[in-house]
Amino acid sequence: MIKTIIFDFGDVFINLDKSATERELYNLKNEKLTTELRELNMLYEAGKITTPELIESFQKLIPNASEKQLIYAWNALLLDFPKHRLEFIQKLASEQRYQLILLSNNNELHINWIKENISFFPEFRSCFDAFYLSHEINLRKPEPYIFEFVLKQHQLNPSETLFIDDTKDNTDTAAALGMHTWNNNPVTEDVTDLFTIKSDLF
Repeated sequence: MIKTIIFDFGDVFINLDKSATERELYNLKNEKLTTELRELNMLYEAGKITTPELIESFQKLIPNASEKQLIYAWNALLLDFPKHRLEFIQKLASEQRYQLILLSNNNELHINWIKENISFFPEFRSCFDAFYLSHEINLRKPEPYIFEFVLKQHQLNPSETLFIDDTKDNTDTAAALGMHTWNNNPVTEDVTDLFTIKSDLF
């Protein structure tokens, strides 16, 4: 029996265009920065570098770009947050049948953008019993340590826990630790279909 549901944020609740940041940075430099972008993203998401350090690193790579242009490029992957997903999690929270946890690889610039542009973010956040962002806890998916942290923090039984994430590496790690998983496809599936798609668990 599932007692706890752990949700990812991006491409589960808020829609993303994951290629947008790389595309916008390319437009600023006319050169691919794939490796550098990946390395900086991992450090920034884990809270190992600050926002000023991130901007400084990009300015070394793209000297002609302004801070405003770089922040715009960084946040370009963030799209819309459909209201029906908010209503879904609000209903789930009101029923109090499950412990609800959010576990997201996230960073300061992205969460600031979300706070400024998603008017109902406070209502969304209040639906969860715990709300973990990677840059705040200095751990990031798919490393097992972040899942072990949540399991220990809440004394969860993995066999009674469902983890939902659009990235297979993340759900693979969770599954290896004994959790039930749903590696959702954001193109064809919606988190609001949870109880239909994973009906075997409920």
